[in-house]
Amino acid sequence: MAARSILKLGALEAQKTAFFLCDVQETFRPHVKHFEEVVKVANKMIEGAKLFNINLYVSEQYPKGLGHTTKDINLDSAAFVYEKTRFSMYTPELKERLKCEVPSLASVVLFGIEAHVCIEQTVIDLLNEDISVHILADGVSSRSTMDRVLALQRFQTMGCFVATAENVLFKLMKDKSHPSFKQVSKLNLVPTSDVLLQGSK
Repeated sequence: MAARSILKLGALEAQKTAFFLCDVQETFRPHVKHFEEVVKVANKMIEGAKLFNINLYVSEQYPKGLGHTTKDINLDSAAFVYEKTRFSMYTPELKERLKCEVPSLASVVLFGIEAHVCIEQTVIDLLNEDISVHILADGVSSRSTMDRVLALQRFQTMGCFVATAENVLFKLMKDKSHPSFKQVSKLNLVPTSDVLLQGSK
């Protein structure tokens, strides 16, 4: 019970965590603010997933019409890449896979696009299942700056942990003696732009 409570305070345990990458498709590049920054964060988190042995789940919104995930993101290590037409990533198919592949799932780290549509509807479905949600503020965006900023405000009101990639990776590591300390530190030597956090431009 104590372990569950600390997760509700924002702690993370690798064996009880999954990473969700939402709809970072090449078609959206010209339209979504700070697309390149979202890609950088996605790649950082994919490397982090490998270090902590965390499953990565990747959705693609109607790829027949909108294309696949940008080739700037390497999905070779993903546990599952799937297409969807509903906006939420938390489809019945994904839910069943999670039951088998991450049976003790308690926390999801969520990043991708768009913050005010697919990310938000995924958040609602996960919170409804009593799963803690960590949103990467430096890893989500929308076409409109206003939509992105308001979505981040709503996430906090809804009870999400609005974090950054570095914050999440260090929470998973917990201690300098962790065997992945050097690799995680190296990942974080390449900071993503503060523009995303400022919600400007």
